[in-house]
Formats: sequence, structure tokens, C-alpha cells
Amino acid sequence: MLDPHLLGQEGERLAADYLSKKGYRILVRNYRYHRNEIDIVARHKKTLCFIEVKTRSSREKGHPVEAVTITKQREIIKAAKAFLAFSGELESDCRFDVVTVLAECEGENLITSFFIEHYIDAFWADY
Repeated sequence: MLDPHLLGQEGERLAADYLSKKGYRILVRNYRYHRNEIDIVARHKKTLCFIEVKTRSSREKGHPVEAVTITKQREIIKAAKAFLAFSGELESDCRFDVVTVLAECEGENLITSFFIEHYIDAFWADY
């Protein structure tokens, strides 16, 4: 089984590649504001997208999208507000997406296959 940290990093790379092929322009990866993080900030057409990536090697603990709890959503929203303020993008149309990666692993460091799902407008921010 792949180390969970390495699995997460590889899942984020796969998600960024997937989004790029779908026409998203990746602006920032792993944007941090204090202890909060956004995995991917991307632009799709005129919309600024804040994207959380969840990678799992099995559904043993549930589907990966279920890990984006209300608490996690609030942390992402805090970081997104900071990103908007610091980048001068306060007037941008924004949305929050989730990309899940279910990976089949062989050994300790090899993903043999994966399945990606993209949840557009997965959650909303209360302003």
C-alpha cells in the first residue's frame, strides 16, 4: 500500500493533469493561508475554481467525497477568501469543486490504475 502522504501528492498531480486536459488553467497548487489549504486554484473560462482533491486507495472508509466535511469546507472557504483578497480577484465569479481519485496501488509506490470524478459546485460559501 502506498504511503498516505505520497498517495495524496500523486492524487493531486493526477487531478491537476485531468483538469488541465479539461481546459482548466492551474494557477496555484497547495495554496496555504495559516493552517488552511486549497489543493488547486484554477481558472475555467471566467470562473475561479477552488478545488479540493481527495485520494483513496479503497472505499473502506467511505467514498473520498465524504471526507470533505462541513469543517473541511469552512477551512477551504477561509483560505479562498484570503486568496481572493491577496490576489485582487474579489470581483471574480468563484466556485468550490471536489475531485476524487480512487487509486489501485501495487507495492509501496506504484499506482497501477485510477478513477477520477469531478464534482462541480460541490459546496457553497456563505458570505
